[in-house]
Amino acid sequence: MKNKKVIYYNDELNDEFSNAKIIPRKIDENYKYKHNKIWDFCSWVIQNIISMPIKIGYAKLKFRIKYVGKEKLKNYKSSGYFVYANHTQAFADTFIPSIAIFPKRNFLIVNPENISVKPFGPLVEMLGAIPVPGNKTAMKNFLETINEKIEKKYSITIYPEAHIWPYYTKIRPFKSVSFKYPVEMKTPVFCITNAYQKCGKNGNKVKIVSYIDGPFFADENLSIKEQKEGLRNRVYECMVERSKNSNVEVIEYVKK
Repeated sequence: MKNKKVIYYNDELNDEFSNAKIIPRKIDENYKYKHNKIWDFCSWVIQNIISMPIKIGYAKLKFRIKYVGKEKLKNYKSSGYFVYANHTQAFADTFIPSIAIFPKRNFLIVNPENISVKPFGPLVEMLGAIPVPGNKTAMKNFLETINEKIEKKYSITIYPEAHIWPYYTKIRPFKSVSFKYPVEMKTPVFCITNAYQKCGKNGNKVKIVSYIDGPFFADENLSIKEQKEGLRNRVYECMVERSKNSNVEVIEYVKK
């Protein structure tokens, strides 16, 4: 594209290019992962009724979004599962998977920064954000919450790349650590790969095509470590292949 931005990076695993500079809230044993039924009902209303038209409208107007493979989710309406996606939008990534998964409730594992902006933290939580814990006690509460969501047949989205690289068209290497959840809970795994493609009369506009793949299952004949690695590799390879469907580069990323 004309006048495209260039970003220089050092480390694909750790560099972050989000514009937001937020002091993260401390997620310790005092953080409340579980809430009462009234809070949960209000969360459902905000998450799946009030905000959904806004999410869909924004995704269509801003990105002309198209989903490929939504039918793969149909057989898992009555099952909890995990979704892994590439992290290329600061705002839209919070709901691109949720639109595809609707009407099933979708939750997202996020960094503490995402719930740390006052006074919007509680609203972000009601929209499905589950922050990563900061100590062992909080980790226990966090895992109990993850288990509870899966038992209720909800989905949980994870961005294994961890850091936002806006409009990045490839898949960055990511670790297998987050794949311990589906391995330990014996749940299906799906992946969503957001590819950027030209559109418009002169091909001067950009749309997102979100490719949905799965289900993937861990091989229970292997050790836990091998299961995590195997599941990670299958998801990664699938996402790499799907990312090749990008045919436009809004931002060029160059290694220093």
